[in-house]
Amino acid sequence: MALTFYTNPQSRGRIVRWMLEEIGEPYDTVVLDYATTMKGDAYRAINPMMKVPAIVHDGRVVTEVAAICAYLAETFPSAGLAPTADERAGYYRWLFFAAGPLEAAVTNKSMGFTPNTDQQRMAGYGNFELTAGVLADAVERHPYIAGDRFTAADVCVGSGVGWYTQFGLLEKTPAFTAYLERLHARPAFQRAAALDDAAIAAGN
Repeated sequence: MALTFYTNPQSRGRIVRWMLEEIGEPYDTVVLDYATTMKGDAYRAINPMMKVPAIVHDGRVVTEVAAICAYLAETFPSAGLAPTADERAGYYRWLFFAAGPLEAAVTNKSMGFTPNTDQQRMAGYGNFELTAGVLADAVERHPYIAGDRFTAADVCVGSGVGWYTQFGLLEKTPAFTAYLERLHARPAFQRAAALDDAAIAAGN
């Protein structure tokens, strides 16, 4: 089955690269430039949003990081990254928490927007402090976000924690630090980071 990965090494594509390395299946990589090929007709036919990452698997297009990670986990079950019955509730809860409330809260904070009391009722994340606290509590409960085992949800949540703490958008608490140490020790994470770092060094 053909699997093509569209990305830029300085984008959320790094998350999907990690996921692809975790599943261990062969894939082709197409690196896009923000100013040109990402806006071109060929890629717009794949993702009209003109954003990366995206994958095309046997002619089927999947965009959005959380959707791609969930799709790959379910499509390649031998990798063991989809949830068990006991993990399913936490898996989906935190996978979509990372894609929804967490990213919205961090994006707004980074842009200098703080919702007032009325706006907090409208915003799905309420306020940044609440969102960050809920995530910190979740990470402290178990070694991994859905329980005692690494799943695809950790690729999304862990990537968010890694980026946001690196840039000072999320406090680097002991719980977050310990969580990231577990994730960053994974060979697939290290392979993915090396591939993307090499692409950056090569000017891609």
